[in-house]
Amino acid sequence: MNPSGFRGRPAATGRAAAADRLARADRSRTFPPLPARSGARGLFAESWWGSAWLDALESAALDSARLARGRTYARDGHVDTINVTPGRIVATVRGSRPRPYSAEIRLRILSEPEWDGLLDAIAAEPAQLAALLAKKLPSALAEGEVRLLPGPGDLVPRCSCPDSGRPCKHAAALCFQVARLLDADPFVLLLMRGRGERELLDELSRRNATHGVQNGRTGAPDPAGSAGPLPEAASAGPASPPGVLARDALADRLRPPLPPPLPVPAHPGRPPALPDAEGLPFDPAALEFLAADAAARAHACVSTAGAVGAAGTGRERQPVRSPFPQLPPWEDAVRLAATAHPTAGLTSATRALYRDLAAATGRTPTEVARSVAAWRQGGPEGLALLGTTWNPPAGDFDRARSALIAADLPALRPRHNHLTDPGRGIQLRFGHDSRWYPYESEPGAEDWWPTGPADPDPVGALTTLLAR
Repeated sequence: MNPSGFRGRPAATGRAAAADRLARADRSRTFPPLPARSGARGLFAESWWGSAWLDALESAALDSARLARGRTYARDGHVDTINVTPGRIVATVRGSRPRPYSAEIRLRILSEPEWDGLLDAIAAEPAQLAALLAKKLPSALAEGEVRLLPGPGDLVPRCSCPDSGRPCKHAAALCFQVARLLDADPFVLLLMRGRGERELLDELSRRNATHGVQNGRTGAPDPAGSAGPLPEAASAGPASPPGVLARDALADRLRPPLPPPLPVPAHPGRPPALPDAEGLPFDPAALEFLAADAAARAHACVSTAGAVGAAGTGRERQPVRSPFPQLPPWEDAVRLAATAHPTAGLTSATRALYRDLAAATGRTPTEVARSVAAWRQGGPEGLALLGTTWNPPAGDFDRARSALIAADLPALRPRHNHLTDPGRGIQLRFGHDSRWYPYESEPGAEDWWPTGPADPDPVGALTTLLAR
């Protein structure tokens, strides 16, 4: 038992833990979506090993039509970000439905004895290591005793789509795009088989040094690509990195000015749609919902900071206030719903959202929809006017009726901060922000809905309402 009283392997030292984190990071690579191949109709892979990868796919496919469709999906850029880890390749693939599918390809990881044999073969043949460093896959290495490239039936496709084809067009599209990744970097294949590039080069450096000492070689290339002799202390491990004295690093010196900030985009970015898949520990739609809100908040904060920075100078500059103050849970839920679906149309997605929000807050879907419409109309003030009235002081509210009559518009009956014509089913509500909020209802009914944007001019607000 260790001193802490727990059984098991002792905790790793700081250096060992850091090395373990680096190894884990080295065994996961993420590639952004590859560009569409417009106009290309020839071979999809350019290298012989990329073509061999596709041969393994095509030799095991049960339906050539699905392969052709997958090839078209890949060519047209339907495959999003690709993540490669030992034995597994995953990507989302956009098909004919709005939400993409999660496609996956599995490949057997090499065993430790197989890796030992493979690494010994590379270390013993400097030309093979030199080819790998040049992003080429030597055929002698790929087709040696330890086979790197997959054969028929080695690739195991999976997909969250309802198609039971093997592979379906989404998994086939992923395979075609992986062939392009292999064209550019054969280390991707080695990662699929279980080892990351950095750990492979480190291990080859040690084995290369050992082979050089045992065999008396002095001119074998090291993984860094140099052709000079190996140092005598190479077998003792990598040298310590060069350091910088603290007094030099912290010394006062002239530094170049920071570059100007990038321009703020006109609209916040939209996160990619996540695939529907069973067994996920989260709701994809909810995650998209929160990501879209985070993007909108970030865009608003950056835009506000840029505007304040441009207006204020020197000591006059005021601290930037967040455009998203703290809100009660109900108001923030309405804000989120209005942000996620900025248009007023009722789609199946918005109906489902309103039902979920109603169940979580003890309200009806109709109340949620009405509140979201009020938020779109005027934010927190629009939502406040939906459920409360107030008595405005003399001034703008009193002059509004005269302005409407002068514009030959219907005379509205005042009550609190409302001007109403129940027979026509029209109403204007005066807000604390001195804007007029148009509402409408079925004539004779008291079922008022926010309609159209708020306007500082009652004539403009009512004219817009009557024109609907």
